[in-house]
Amino acid sequence: MSPEAVQAGLLGGESLLQRRSIAKAITLLESTRVDHRAQGDALLTALLPHTGKSFRLGISGVPGVGKSTFIEALGLYLIGQGHRVAVLTIDPSSSVSGGSILGDKTRMEHLSVHEKAYIRPSPSSGTLGGVAEKTREAMLVCEAAGYDVVIVETVGVGQSEIAVAGMTDMFVLMQLPNAGDDLQAIKKGVMEIADLVVINKADIDKNAATRAEAQITSSLRLLSQHGNPENAHHDETLWHPKVVQISALLGQGVDSFWAAVTQFRQLQTANGRIHTRREKQALAWMWERIDAGLKLAFRQHPQVRELLPQMQADVSAGRIAASTAARNLLQAQANQSLVAIK
Repeated sequence: MSPEAVQAGLLGGESLLQRRSIAKAITLLESTRVDHRAQGDALLTALLPHTGKSFRLGISGVPGVGKSTFIEALGLYLIGQGHRVAVLTIDPSSSVSGGSILGDKTRMEHLSVHEKAYIRPSPSSGTLGGVAEKTREAMLVCEAAGYDVVIVETVGVGQSEIAVAGMTDMFVLMQLPNAGDDLQAIKKGVMEIADLVVINKADIDKNAATRAEAQITSSLRLLSQHGNPENAHHDETLWHPKVVQISALLGQGVDSFWAAVTQFRQLQTANGRIHTRREKQALAWMWERIDAGLKLAFRQHPQVRELLPQMQADVSAGRIAASTAARNLLQAQANQSLVAIK
């Protein structure tokens, strides 16, 4: 399929061809080949006018919290409400073999075969934050194809919460009741960026779920007062983070969850926060790609490639400090660049 055929298939409406075109487009964007990168850039530019109309929902939580089960229940509920749902799931890549299981489709067996849903698992490939490098671009492809709700599920470890919050309209953090240490559910850095906290598996121990809801609600109120004074004002035009209980396995509470999401979307659209958030995310994405490009160009620089083996050997043997070696390599690149300019 040529990029032109992929674009035509993407915009051609619901069909098997469109699903194939989406897969081809994302594969093209994920490719590291230089010619594919150029084709991918041209495709994105052509698709851009057709993007931006969906609602982007980020979901994170510790492994075992039930993210996949919840996303399937939510996806089927949304399809029943007339939506088309795209799910971008990120699987951690092995630091040993480099491989990923990519098994999320098997955990969403009903949603994955629905004609109004599209699920794309991608490897994190070592990307910091547990979010695949091309997740943002895949999101634009799904939007251009007409999916009006795009869900991004992260691996749920490390900095994944920060990363997914930086590319979606709303960030949802999933928690478990009776997780062992209540303070683990009230970590300041994560709670400050959560727009909605979901306590899953509430049916197992309703008392524990109620206690967790009360504790997290209290912590959210405290964090808003000290962490973000703007949220402390009782202004009905602003969104104040909430906590909801659900049972994804039983399908309980999904309607209440979506009601909260709808309220968030209406408020943040009316006050312009979603538009501002997307503008900041687009600029952050640009600088992230610049950083990645500069790092790649640095590694491929002739002077750096010549000096790098010796610097690595000296650092490994303890003959030179790592910071000194880094400065030497940067200086080598800078000197060579100055010579080229002259």
